[in-house]
Amino acid sequence: MAEALLPRKTDWPSAEAGHPLSSGERAGSALRVGAGAAVGAGACVVDGHDAMAGRSGSWHRPAPPAQAGAVQGGVRLLLRAEGAALLVFAMLAYAQLAPAQWGRFAALLLLPDLAMLGYLAGPALGARAYNAAHSLIGPVLLAAAGLALPAQAPLFWPLAAIWLAHIGLDRMLGYGLKYGRAFGHTHLGRLGPRDPW
Repeated sequence: MAEALLPRKTDWPSAEAGHPLSSGERAGSALRVGAGAAVGAGACVVDGHDAMAGRSGSWHRPAPPAQAGAVQGGVRLLLRAEGAALLVFAMLAYAQLAPAQWGRFAALLLLPDLAMLGYLAGPALGARAYNAAHSLIGPVLLAAAGLALPAQAPLFWPLAAIWLAHIGLDRMLGYGLKYGRAFGHTHLGRLGPRDPW
């Protein structure tokens, strides 16, 4: 009985539905587990009854994401809104840390995009370089260095705010962290003319 309720693995009907397989997925129909039970992706049918929906004879298979590894829908919009919030926070912090130095802010705002030069060596190396420059780890470590070295804080904190502002701007515009396949494959979805806002 417990074996029928706890599947060992789940197969998405990716190849059957025309969706590309992501890593770890295998094409196939429902996996048989125990007598009279079939377990698919997100649905459980026991003796002809859908255990998830409580309807007799119905079989629901949610389609896998069109692009495995990328968020979609409301979660994607929420992550873009977080990017906008990060941009506003970083600009307000910079206004407090270096109020008369907006020229430096403008000059350095796009500096992390120099990491895209890594794509000249290929998409895998380019993705690593881009992600290193566009992860929150770098600016947070720079701000922490300002705490550890108070004499350097007037330099480190404004730079960290500029870096955070750049990351927030990119996330707000949908430029997420990159996968090694190509520049347009990001955790926020695929970039391009069909990119849904």
